[in-house]
Amino acid sequence: MDRRTILIVGILLAVLLPMWFVAVHGEPPSEEIQIDQSVSEIRPLDGIVDTPNKLSPSQVGVIVWVALFGLVGVTAFFHRFMDRAARPDVDSDATVTDGSTLSLPWIEAENRWVVNYHSPSDAVEGLIAMGGLTALTITFAALFTGEYLTLARTQYFGIYAFGMFMSLAGLTVSYYAWFMPHIEVAERREHS
Repeated sequence: MDRRTILIVGILLAVLLPMWFVAVHGEPPSEEIQIDQSVSEIRPLDGIVDTPNKLSPSQVGVIVWVALFGLVGVTAFFHRFMDRAARPDVDSDATVTDGSTLSLPWIEAENRWVVNYHSPSDAVEGLIAMGGLTALTITFAALFTGEYLTLARTQYFGIYAFGMFMSLAGLTVSYYAWFMPHIEVAERREHS
């Protein structure tokens, strides 16, 4: 395992373990309140996974931290995956611009120049990926709105919001991978 990975995991554990210890000693559980089924068929507490009815603030904090770290990891993995999918052979199409005719005047200056320039692939696969992710985003947004407008059914908000935001993140990464040029710039700096 890479030394940097071990360091990152160690820092995360150093933060999360004390938080989790405090969260375990949180508020006592509360009892479930149910709707009288003889009056209504609505089951607002039904869900995909059994969850506690009440969480202490420290337990919510741990869950939010874990979710944020997970989101960063998923986004980084997705970015690398999409970048490799869009540019599987990056080295073969690289244009080294030292002494070549490529000029980008809005980037280049006296002490700054373009070293590598990879033009966008503009492949059909990128349009297909973006179209699919756009449709997925619209679907999750419609499900989220439908869940909001339906009486007393809010148990799937998190799933629909997660799907919508991850689809939007995928859409952004897909655009970056297939339709944006990748530019490496070198800059001369004076240290005083």
